[in-house]
Amino acid sequence: MPNNEKLLVFAGSGSRQIAAAICKTLGVRPGSCETKFFSEGNTFVRVGQNVRGRDVFFVQSLSYPVNDHFMELLFFADAFKRASAKSVTAVIPFFGYGKGDKKDEPRVSIRARVCADCLETVGVDRIVTMDLHAPQIQGFFRVPVDHLYALPVIAAYFKKKMKSPKDWVVVGPDVGAAGMANAYAHYFGAKTVIAEKKRIGHKEQAVVERLIGYVKGKHALIVDDFTITGGTLIATAERLQMEGAREIYAAVAHGVMSTGSSAKLDASPIRELVITDTIEYRWEPLSKKIRVISAAPLFAKAIKNIYRQTSVSDLFRF
Repeated sequence: MPNNEKLLVFAGSGSRQIAAAICKTLGVRPGSCETKFFSEGNTFVRVGQNVRGRDVFFVQSLSYPVNDHFMELLFFADAFKRASAKSVTAVIPFFGYGKGDKKDEPRVSIRARVCADCLETVGVDRIVTMDLHAPQIQGFFRVPVDHLYALPVIAAYFKKKMKSPKDWVVVGPDVGAAGMANAYAHYFGAKTVIAEKKRIGHKEQAVVERLIGYVKGKHALIVDDFTITGGTLIATAERLQMEGAREIYAAVAHGVMSTGSSAKLDASPIRELVITDTIEYRWEPLSKKIRVISAAPLFAKAIKNIYRQTSVSDLFRF
């Protein structure tokens, strides 16, 4: 079994906090590296220590500025390979191009596939990520992909609130979130409700036309993979309130929370929104309704299991 001396974890500029938490959990020091963004837009990266023959894990979320962070990830992967690292694993807590998983209108790019091709081209040996917008994105890669879920950490938080699971429903804000809602409901022993949502064009505004399931007098937990403006969560919460739900909560793995989202959330029926720490850039202070819980222990365990060449599938059993 490999020893800890060959394990190295480096932090990209988009994930310094969660990378530090991962290192603390693993009991290792963050690797030495630097990134510079020049005035004309170029990105420069440098690895600050010897990585020859080492297993390297580079942590970088593809959050704002997404393209800068993606190029930084590519350049570091190339730098590690050119410095003779034994293996390079890209730990991508938030895969920002996850929505670009299909050609759903004429003459558009399948952006997630392009990202996958780029990562493989520079020599990334493995991908670790969490709550992809579309799980089938794993199939875009020819290298192993460990797709983690925030469910264990989020569900553990909400289970403390549930005196009786029969008084709760788990709500998928659209049909695409039905599988996730069912997984949470199974974990809690609660019922699942699905919202029927419509979105016109690329406008970040959703309309919930009806709910499939009974919510009157129930506590409701809306679950999704990510939110940008909070629009879908809020529209679903308003429909739940209209149909007689009691307290309404929400949880997402990735809270992007763009400008104006805090005011919208504050004025919404949502009592509390739980997110993880996969995204660190903030356009404005988070709403007081938001609680951030850490996914670092989950990533640390995945890294440890990969490094020790033991099963990662235990992390997928809820």
